[in-house]
Amino acid sequence: MTPESSAILSSDTAEGTTRRDFLIVSASVFAAIGGAAAMWPLLDSMNPAADTVALSTTEVDLAPIALGQRITVIWRGKPVFVVHRTPEQIETAEKDNNASLPDPATDQSRVERPAWLIIIGICTHLGCIPQGQSPTGARGDYGGWFCSCHGSQYDISGRIRRGPAPRNLEVPPYKFQTDTRVLIG
Repeated sequence: MTPESSAILSSDTAEGTTRRDFLIVSASVFAAIGGAAAMWPLLDSMNPAADTVALSTTEVDLAPIALGQRITVIWRGKPVFVVHRTPEQIETAEKDNNASLPDPATDQSRVERPAWLIIIGICTHLGCIPQGQSPTGARGDYGGWFCSCHGSQYDISGRIRRGPAPRNLEVPPYKFQTDTRVLIG
């Protein structure tokens, strides 16, 4: 091999390595972008559907709810009882804080504002919807709700007082946006 051909061979090898490295990096980047683009529809399909996202919160206007009135709204497909409690109901609920309860909880721990009780209206025994939302509905011995399926009775704070239900009616996450608007969820 002549010195001249050796110089040509070494310069080709140096240039070939540089080109090869560039091609490998370019192909790898192109493959990574292509793989991410191919995976995007799969990953995007795992996001919740638009109708589910729309139901993740429920806004309730409290202004038209009269003192002593109970309404039911739907949040995440569940009935939520909203009660505008009277001063007598609040007094009774607070007085019962020291009663012997199967699932002890104070009234203050279950409400953000004493005048408004917001609870999920599903019996914790077998998932029935307790009666007591309508003015003529059975409310049990404690003035709250009565689950006629197995006789569970809840007080005006949604606490289990009698029957097979193991826990109080659940309190959903909520916050008051204004004095007359509450956001559940």
